[in-house]
Amino acid sequence: MPLILPLLLAVLLFCIGVYGVLARRNAITLLMSFELMLNAVNLNLVAFDAWRLDGLATGQTLAVFVITLAAAEIGLGLAIVLLLFRGHGHVDADAARDLVEQDATEQDVTEQDVTEQDVTEQDVTEQDAIKQQKGAAT
Repeated sequence: MPLILPLLLAVLLFCIGVYGVLARRNAITLLMSFELMLNAVNLNLVAFDAWRLDGLATGQTLAVFVITLAAAEIGLGLAIVLLLFRGHGHVDADAARDLVEQDATEQDVTEQDVTEQDVTEQDVTEQDAIKQQKGAAT
């Protein structure tokens, strides 16, 4: 079989994966598109390994490592998607990004409130100490 056929198939798979990552906002679709791109890479690795005929099976070995990493990635990705769905009821990637920005803003406001309370408490204790010193001096 000529080398060009698996390479064209890999290019097609990779292009479909890139389109899915860029055009879709559903987290599950993003994960599937990323897997398509990794499979295109695996196809290229195995095709070039078969074309070289060196007997070392380097491309196939690298493909096994890519498959292992893809399995770990999909496990973590699905765990994050399930956590997002349980907490917010959706798996929209844009809305998740907005949630992160919203949480960061709320955390900044909370930290400012805590700092203002600490300053107020320090002022009160300093004023009490000054009053006690004035009372002890008289």
